[in-house]
Amino acid sequence: MDKEIKLIEDLSLNAWPSHQMQIYDSWILRFSYFYTHRTNSVEQLGASTLPLAEKISYCESIYRDWGTPCIFKINPFLIPDFDNMLDKRHYEIEHVTEVMTMQIPDNICPVSDVPVQLDPKIRPEWIFSLFDLKEMTNEIHRQIVPSMYRAIPKRTIAAHIEAEGRYVATGLGILDRDYIGIYAIHVDPAYRRQHFARAICQNLLLQGQKQGARKAYLQVVQGNTPARKLYEQIGFTQLYTYWFRVSPDYI
Repeated sequence: MDKEIKLIEDLSLNAWPSHQMQIYDSWILRFSYFYTHRTNSVEQLGASTLPLAEKISYCESIYRDWGTPCIFKINPFLIPDFDNMLDKRHYEIEHVTEVMTMQIPDNICPVSDVPVQLDPKIRPEWIFSLFDLKEMTNEIHRQIVPSMYRAIPKRTIAAHIEAEGRYVATGLGILDRDYIGIYAIHVDPAYRRQHFARAICQNLLLQGQKQGARKAYLQVVQGNTPARKLYEQIGFTQLYTYWFRVSPDYI
């Protein structure tokens, strides 16, 4: 299990680049004007050679200069003492996330009565439609995030469903080795309960399988019961949990 968790951690780093990144003693500091916790946090790639307290203080100064909260991603590979250190510095837990995986079955088939369109390129229309579905109006994010999508170094499958001349649902598959990661599943509230999210997931899994994927993974924020229920119905099961510790100057 540890080997698979480490692999999924690597795949998810490949799948979602940040606007800026720097390496500091086997830690990667990611910065994206606080677009998401994942793209604006510190991830540990290996063992430290410097004292942890010194490294935490350094990261706090860097994120302070960047003007965003200092956030650390806590995954199962980190020593428990690190999370305890952050707790003592009054860092709060946010965005507890469940990572789910599945073996793609040979007989998977898409939802036949839902017209899902697939594109190997992530086009501007898809990106800005996703922004609209997420009701994202932050101008800085709308300027920098398209370049983050364009920087994804792996093969992609952008999925959407159209209605009334606009995108009402989106999804993104990112292929890496024999996995496909499922991302950006969003459905306009007016079009929910029509199996659009299921159709997009199944079409991405099917297309991913055609391109060599044998397994799939996704991430869902803990407490998002409808999404987790859907993913379980499709065949995903929980592999592990991670969370973020956010600096007290932001809370």
